[in-house]
Amino acid sequence: HLGKPPACSVPVPGSTKLEPPRRTWGSGEHPSGMALMNGSGPHESLKGEKEARQNGHEEADPGEDGNDQEVIVIQDTGFTVKICAPGIEPFSLQVSPQEMVQEIHQVLMDREDTCHRTCFSLQLDGNVLDNFAELKTIEGLQEGSLLKVVEEPYTVREARIHVRHIRDLLKSLDPSDAFNGVDCNSLSFLSVFTEGDLGDSGKRKKKGTEMEQIDCTPPEHILPGSKERPLCALQPQNRDWKPLQCLKVLTMSGWNPPPGNRKMHGDLMYLYVITVEDRHVSITASTRGFYLNQSTAYNFNPKPANPSFLSHSLVELLNQISPTFKKNFSALQKKRVQRHPFERIATPFQVYSWTAPQAEHAMDCVRAEDAYTSRLGYEEHIPGQTRDWNEELQTTRELPRKNLPERLLRERAIFKVHSDFTAAATRGAMAVIDGNVMAINPSEETKMQMFIWNNIFFSLGFDVRDHYKDFGGDVAAYVAPTNDLNGVRTYNAVDVEGLYTLGTVVVDYRGYRVTAQSIIPGILEREQEQSVIYGSIDFGKTVVSHPKYLELLEKTSRPLKIQKHKVLNDKNEEVELCSSVECKGIIGNDGRHYILDLLRTFPPDLNFLPVEGEEMPEECKKMGFPKQHRHKLCCLRQELVDAFVEHRYLLFMKLAALQLMQQKANKQESSGALENGASPENGTADSEKSESEDGKIDDNVTGLDQVKELAETIASDDGTVDPKSREVIRNACKAVGSISDTSFDIRFNPDIFSPGVRFPESSKEEVQDQKQLLKDAAAFLLSCQIPGLVKDCLDHTVLPMDGATLAEAMHQRGINMRYLGKVINFITKTPGRAQLDHIFKIGISELITRSAKHIFKTYLQGVELSGLSAAISHFLNCFLSSFPNPIAHLPADELVSKKKNKKRKNRNLGNADNTAWASMTPQELWKNICSEAKNYFDFSLECENADQAAEVYNLQKITLLREISLKTGVQILLKEYNFDSRHKPTFTEEDILNIFPVVKHVNPKASDAFHFFQSGQAKVQQGFLKEGCELINEALNLFNNVYGAMHVEICACLRLLARLNYIMGDYSEALSNQQKAVLMSERVLGIEHPNTIQEYMHLALYCFANSQLSTALNLLYRARYLMLLVFGEDHPEMALLDNNIGLVLHGVMEYDLSLRFLENALAISSKYHGSKSLKVALSHHLVARVYESKAEFRSALQHEKEGYTIYKNQLGEHHEKTKESSEYLKYLTQQAVALQRTMNEIYKNGSNANIMPLKFTAPSMASVLEQLNIINGILFIPLR
Repeated sequence: HLGKPPACSVPVPGSTKLEPPRRTWGSGEHPSGMALMNGSGPHESLKGEKEARQNGHEEADPGEDGNDQEVIVIQDTGFTVKICAPGIEPFSLQVSPQEMVQEIHQVLMDREDTCHRTCFSLQLDGNVLDNFAELKTIEGLQEGSLLKVVEEPYTVREARIHVRHIRDLLKSLDPSDAFNGVDCNSLSFLSVFTEGDLGDSGKRKKKGTEMEQIDCTPPEHILPGSKERPLCALQPQNRDWKPLQCLKVLTMSGWNPPPGNRKMHGDLMYLYVITVEDRHVSITASTRGFYLNQSTAYNFNPKPANPSFLSHSLVELLNQISPTFKKNFSALQKKRVQRHPFERIATPFQVYSWTAPQAEHAMDCVRAEDAYTSRLGYEEHIPGQTRDWNEELQTTRELPRKNLPERLLRERAIFKVHSDFTAAATRGAMAVIDGNVMAINPSEETKMQMFIWNNIFFSLGFDVRDHYKDFGGDVAAYVAPTNDLNGVRTYNAVDVEGLYTLGTVVVDYRGYRVTAQSIIPGILEREQEQSVIYGSIDFGKTVVSHPKYLELLEKTSRPLKIQKHKVLNDKNEEVELCSSVECKGIIGNDGRHYILDLLRTFPPDLNFLPVEGEEMPEECKKMGFPKQHRHKLCCLRQELVDAFVEHRYLLFMKLAALQLMQQKANKQESSGALENGASPENGTADSEKSESEDGKIDDNVTGLDQVKELAETIASDDGTVDPKSREVIRNACKAVGSISDTSFDIRFNPDIFSPGVRFPESSKEEVQDQKQLLKDAAAFLLSCQIPGLVKDCLDHTVLPMDGATLAEAMHQRGINMRYLGKVINFITKTPGRAQLDHIFKIGISELITRSAKHIFKTYLQGVELSGLSAAISHFLNCFLSSFPNPIAHLPADELVSKKKNKKRKNRNLGNADNTAWASMTPQELWKNICSEAKNYFDFSLECENADQAAEVYNLQKITLLREISLKTGVQILLKEYNFDSRHKPTFTEEDILNIFPVVKHVNPKASDAFHFFQSGQAKVQQGFLKEGCELINEALNLFNNVYGAMHVEICACLRLLARLNYIMGDYSEALSNQQKAVLMSERVLGIEHPNTIQEYMHLALYCFANSQLSTALNLLYRARYLMLLVFGEDHPEMALLDNNIGLVLHGVMEYDLSLRFLENALAISSKYHGSKSLKVALSHHLVARVYESKAEFRSALQHEKEGYTIYKNQLGEHHEKTKESSEYLKYLTQQAVALQRTMNEIYKNGSNANIMPLKFTAPSMASVLEQLNIINGILFIPLR
């Protein structure tokens, strides 16, 4: 049952209670090549394609004929059916052949006029349609068919579903689920700023030409130079959220369950309702529907009330008994269906909000019931109660994948099960830490306990049984799960048939790390020793191997760059492996080959693993490596391994090309010297010169193609290659460390330097080479990747705005976060350091909050549940408040109950004294933060408290609060905090609303869609916009097919589409796509995520182009507020934002305001791009234009001259920009002269002088739009 979501309908959280495939809506990290995201260059997006080719996935370009047929298969044409439901006029519905009958049910449960029905069947000519049948399989169903909605009798299950659905409809506008982080709801505020939907209603509301109506005054706190950073503005009041109250109470009655004789009358359950008019009624849910009975709170009387009224729908019954309900319920449904679908669709993974307003806790029976039954999503509707996660996860992997429709079905199933599993694992992990799950080994010490709940196995991140003793104990046990998860992610991505991994989710909650895994069938009945048939359970003392595993792992070794190698076991026998020793192979009772413990899939990072007697390369020593780390599980990231191999490949090509040229030259020399006495030197000299100048090889170095050809012929080994050329390749292979001497092939042996692993004598040389390769990779990270990252920041191809985006930028280049201190140090030594101020500031704030997080983690472990909010507010006070000595409030019962409760001793996971946390002081915390920064990141912070940190590093406390809350899962009350008061602490325990889990999981990818997306990007970058647009549209369809409607990658797709629509002149389509992109970014990434800020800016531009000026300004003001909150003012992106605001204000003739923003942009651009850059020249020109409009010609001339000088120096006198600027200068000078003449006239003849009125013109909208396009980097290119 995995039908394609229909184009016409969007299920709503409230309406999807029945269907298993509900949350097919995805999210996750950014795909690596999201180019055009910040207008980044073409190199970004092509990266992915290059890798694909290198790993031997020679995929056909989706644009080729082969794939076109496949695409057509999916887009079967839709048709229209008529639906006839009781009590309303028949209506038409557009459906598609792949849809299931189920999905028509969803549409009806979402429609305003049929949403109150849940228990019905659809009939065609009197035949009931099967819910899980695809429409194309139904006989006689065609264009114009009439489907009848027939009410069916209720069962207890159906009655519960009905009540839950009604409750969801009543709550559909209430944001509390989003604040509480449940059911995949999350926040979105776009509609507050656009006042509803943008599309056509924008045109109806008011024409943008009537300037007077527009109120352009920005809020005080976002003006340039403003120091206040209010928090409440983050969640503006949404008028729709003032809920229309339909009922006071709807709850299960205390008379449940019905006694036997009433069951035999068809009573299913009883409800208790208090209407807004304060009428208390008792309702029976029976097989035939709902009716009032005569019970009261104290007397049970199941007889129908008088007059009796039986209704199949609870809503119809409530409409009868409460006029207010009738009025408000229909108003509520109208509002509900007017909201943009993207505001209400569930996201694939839960997004948590770090702030929330104070909410009243209302009575809610369904919520109460959910909390006390083990309801897991919709599991109770599935036979056998709980789901067999392992079976589901593995079966979906086994689905066929020969053609596109099969692959889509498979990826969709994988994604769906995966997001369900992640949600279940998260709930389970929280239940484990909150003490609500029985351990399977209850008699052991708490840290050693393991849990099984809902077919998921949970273990805590502590070193039990000294497993990691040699690797760093508890610290190693804490990182192992994330390393293992990275391994699982990688093996899943390679996707070898027949090799299985466990479903794995890592949850950090309340200071504990919990690993959740699906369970291999039969593993719990066996001893570990007998089940492991490949790998080692004791880090390499005893090792076994298995031919089937070697065959399977061999297939992964090329893409993962893992070398097959031999190790010695305890009996000194050689054992062959194709992974690290701790990677274990277990055959489950289901006959599948599982691999687990993938924590060392990638090679070790020698910079953090000092080994006796091993010399590190010079580059490493210079930067103070190797450095002892807290654990010995540091490994290189996959991105680094890939970048290193790519780098070596270029080197290999270069060396081979040079040698071939030399050979050729030598040949020529022997033959040519006789003929014309030419010297061969220039040939080689040239090529060497090109190498040294470039560092990277140009594809035009002669000989490259020859090398490629030669490498291919040698690989095919048909004996036609002359020995000299063979020699060339062999030398090049040796020089770059390839494991083969006939072709380029770099692999790593993950067991090198593992304590306890021994290698046979025969592979001594190979091991030496491997050691060298690892040292080279460690040096490559320091000498290429870190400088590369900093260079990209200097060029502004990478624009991090907060900790998460900085971490992402580092990770994309394969730099682990433990190098953060080194990156910051590198920045401080970079020439042009001021242009990296923003990166430095983000780096420092990330360093401080990460160090604080490490301390917070152990701090929380010593806190009992009852002291949680007091402890967290105390920690935040010590961390951020200026108040010198905050005192922690111990929970009241600590003070009363002095009797030691012996029984509870075992439950508390922390072994510290439960009140030790209360004695922490700000001085002590900051001392710990500084020493943590030194020990972990090797960086010396120069601050002893929050105030000094803010001052020395120019940080904002509100930003630090956001970063620490996001990292630890803390949710705080939305209100204005006074961080700087020395008289009272900033936070009280009432300010801590919740603590959420921080979840790490695998993000299954939609591979075909991603290929289309990348080909589309490539086409766009070559200037083929039409073709690009088609490919991106196709990618969007495929993404929707796999992920459902909500996903980060879909967001990127929509943004690019909107940009293309805009460039191709379709402004309204651009607006519609970009509106979706903003909503999706808010919902999936967060309302103040840097990506959301960018989406707001793009949307503002398209709004302006659609002449919705006030909306454009509101959106820009919102973006500026968010940027101030997330980072502050001093950021290169802020210059772009302020230029946008200034231009729009200029267009609406708010000249003084406009200047404030444009002059701020000018200052920031000069700082970050250098005062001689073209961006600054443009900035001067924009300022000059506003001065011209104000008739202040002297200032205008001054700015335009600055701009002219830059153009002249950078582009030369004859460039069109320089000419334009010079023309404008002439014009300004004439205007200035004319004005002076008029003034003189006035002075001479007094006020009755005969003067020509001066022409002051407001700029035309077209000219403003033109400038907006220029600063946003949008070029209109003639379509090819």
